[in-house]
Amino acid sequence: MKIAGSVATLTICFILIHYVNSLAVMSVDLGSEWMKVGVVSPGVPMEIALNKESKRKTPAIISYKDNERLFGEDAQTLGIRFPKSAYVYLLDLLGKDINHPMVKLYQQRFPYYDIIENPKRKTIMFKHDEDNIYSVEELLAQLLVKAKEFAEQAAHQPIKECVITVPGYFNQVEREALIQAVKLANLKLLQLINDYTAVALNYGIFRSKDFNETSQYIMFYDMGASSTTATIVSFQNSKTKERGYLETHPELSIIGVGYDRTLGGLEMQIRLRDYLGAKFNEVKKTKNNVFENKRSMAKLFKEAGRLKNVLSANAQHIAQIEGLLDEEDFKLSVTRQEFEDLIPDLLERVANPIEQALKNAQLSKDVLHQVVLFGAGTRVPKVQEILRNIVGQDLAKNLNTDEAAAMGAVYKAADLSTGFQVKKFITKDAVLFPIQVIFEREVESHVKQVKRTLFGLMNPYPQKKIITFNKHTDDFTFNVNYADLDYLKANEIKNIGILNLTEVSLTGVRAAIEKHPLSENVESKGIKAHFQMDESGVLNLINVDLVVEKKVIETEDEGTLSKLGSTISKLFGGEEKVEEKLEADKIPTETSNITENEKQTKETIEGKLTSNSSDIKNNTMKTKPKILSIKEPILVNIKSMNIPSLDQEQFTQSQTKLETLDSLEKEILRRSTALNNLETFVVDVQNKLSEDEYSEAVTVEDKEKILNLCSSVSDWLYEEGADVDAATYETKLEYLKTETNPLFARVWEHQERPEALSALNSMLNHSTHFLESAKNLTESVNPTKNVFTDKEVQSLEKIISDTQDWLLKNVEAQEKLKRYENVVLTVKSITEKMGLLDREVKYLVNKLRIWKPKKEEKKGKPIKKDDTLQTPTEEESEKNETLTNGNEEKQSSNKIESDEEMKNETVTIGNEEQSSDKIKSDGEKSEPPHNEL
Repeated sequence: MKIAGSVATLTICFILIHYVNSLAVMSVDLGSEWMKVGVVSPGVPMEIALNKESKRKTPAIISYKDNERLFGEDAQTLGIRFPKSAYVYLLDLLGKDINHPMVKLYQQRFPYYDIIENPKRKTIMFKHDEDNIYSVEELLAQLLVKAKEFAEQAAHQPIKECVITVPGYFNQVEREALIQAVKLANLKLLQLINDYTAVALNYGIFRSKDFNETSQYIMFYDMGASSTTATIVSFQNSKTKERGYLETHPELSIIGVGYDRTLGGLEMQIRLRDYLGAKFNEVKKTKNNVFENKRSMAKLFKEAGRLKNVLSANAQHIAQIEGLLDEEDFKLSVTRQEFEDLIPDLLERVANPIEQALKNAQLSKDVLHQVVLFGAGTRVPKVQEILRNIVGQDLAKNLNTDEAAAMGAVYKAADLSTGFQVKKFITKDAVLFPIQVIFEREVESHVKQVKRTLFGLMNPYPQKKIITFNKHTDDFTFNVNYADLDYLKANEIKNIGILNLTEVSLTGVRAAIEKHPLSENVESKGIKAHFQMDESGVLNLINVDLVVEKKVIETEDEGTLSKLGSTISKLFGGEEKVEEKLEADKIPTETSNITENEKQTKETIEGKLTSNSSDIKNNTMKTKPKILSIKEPILVNIKSMNIPSLDQEQFTQSQTKLETLDSLEKEILRRSTALNNLETFVVDVQNKLSEDEYSEAVTVEDKEKILNLCSSVSDWLYEEGADVDAATYETKLEYLKTETNPLFARVWEHQERPEALSALNSMLNHSTHFLESAKNLTESVNPTKNVFTDKEVQSLEKIISDTQDWLLKNVEAQEKLKRYENVVLTVKSITEKMGLLDREVKYLVNKLRIWKPKKEEKKGKPIKKDDTLQTPTEEESEKNETLTNGNEEKQSSNKIESDEEMKNETVTIGNEEQSSDKIKSDGEKSEPPHNEL
């Protein structure tokens, strides 16, 4: 799907309602190899933010050299020359210790990095040099800051809120580490969204009209740079109760996921890189081994990536690298078949994620409506051939494999932001790694270990769960761990890392129990631990309480009729709502419709109320037991059994490090800008002084002085001025501008004066014509059409005369001067004269435009009757009299003349046209006062 073609459709489901002190939001599809940024701002539909090269995706690479930080393609280019200084494929290193299998694989793939262990957290760090060490979170935070810059440039406003995509197989520790990176980037995280969920959402928002109450099962097969995922998604319309009534919305549910963490385009590229290196060594153009040279390996890696992409569309291509090793070039023809022969074991693994996803979803491949390809790795023809054979149907290629995840995530960001309202699309993700609670309980004479599943495989989230401990009367501990992972292959279980998550210690249990001793009216409901799997897939322990129920006898003044009415209200959808509490692994269910039995029950109760109302109205006073639920909080201490998050001290240190890098980068940018401006100015002045236009505008002495000054600055730049700070360059530039400003000002005056004089003469010409016409519209010349007073006309005449005299005098004086002498007739003085004349003419023109002629007063004729003079009746007066007061016309019979007549009444003053109104009243036409103009 092309993003340009989707904007029209998108506006249907994306509606901007209002913008209330809210900023634009963004999404970042943070992949192993590429980074894509989506953005949405008020009044602008969702779009992909371009980088500084105007490209829609950016290599997820960061590099350092000589205190300069580079990103994207610049970092990629530097990485070929200095591989150790450019850091790539960082995502899968999050939340892992130095002995993790993924870290070992990374070191094998990229042997030139110096990876060390963080002594506190046991995570890995990159040792750049003796003074600079970077954690994975710090490197990713800097990439996110750069993504924010791209988004802000696209939105033209600041951005703080974001949604970040994350591989669906990321565990709790990896998700927490990415959240730490987002915080280091000073961004507000709205949600982590699984990449396949974002892709499915992007797919669904353009096809929501095709969904109905019957589930459609779509499989998304994503082979990216580092990993491969197969996801089965159920699309359907579902009814939800909102604002008191049912609404139908499209919904997607993740029901099956299979993945292979190390199957992807990167492994194929590594195989091809090693193949090219081996072929170069076979030629023996040099005695040195290409695998021992870091720069040569980086060149081979880049060429292998290009070759892999070309072979996806061509059966054969030539790999060639200039100066691969010891100035020796390399050239080799590679066929697609040779490439496929390098990866037979990888091709065998293509089917595994599909089988795993179908098993988790408990579906067969026959029910799949469509299999949609996503990810650059799916472009390999052999991969597509294998997939077609597995699923037994044609593969859909109607998704933009580069941008679907970013666009789905930015839709979610707009939905979560307060400044936008989008068409509701319900998303239900699923737990990929089951989580359980393990605790010990004394049974007779021994201690028994109890396991309770908290979130099972494919449980939907976000969701809350409650675990109840009924037998503990003293302080105790329990553990939260990953549960049964037998559905995964052994190597994937190892890639998850440590399976223990946290140890939770509860204190104050006995004191809480003793505070509420058990009795006939007091019953303990146990210690309840409230867990939540939030929208980002992160497990949180919300709180732990001892819950006690007490029976209290109270008297209530409530009739039976009232109580039964309340019961009916609650039973059949009254306003009162009771929050459902879940225990263990129960999944909440909803019933949206009233059954037939419930309707009959309601009718029966209402009938009884009607027939017995006379008897039960007397029952107004009754006592009943009321149950009070009391919650006593329990103190909780959580200890991480896995890799811990950054503590406050470590977070502050990392934040300070990044702020220092930002400040240093800004200073470097300021210095380079100041140096470039100074060099450009010096060269510009030297070049202009060789032109006649500038050379004639300066004296010989001043010209020599300026040239000597430029030469001295130029020499200084290439000597002691090469290493100075930005402020020194800015000071030098300011001094040069001060010395050359008189020259540039004179040249500018000579360049702009002719145009300014032409404009003034044109205004004088039009003003003079207007003056001649205006003289005919004064009371002394035309009493019936007295638009202007004599004083107003005389004032305009004086201004025109004074301006003409001033212009003649100053033009003559200026022509006598040399071009290097101080200017007498400045552009500013000309514009001031034009402004004075323009104001006077506009005043008269506006007065002419709004002027309306006075109507002659028609007096009613007296009626002679019985030798008595009688005034006209009120009705006769209305017919015979129309009174006009000055310029105010209040008669409803006034009409505007046609456009044809208005054109004849246009007065042109300079470039302005003013039209007067033509009024007709009582069937008579009054001629405009300026027909004589």
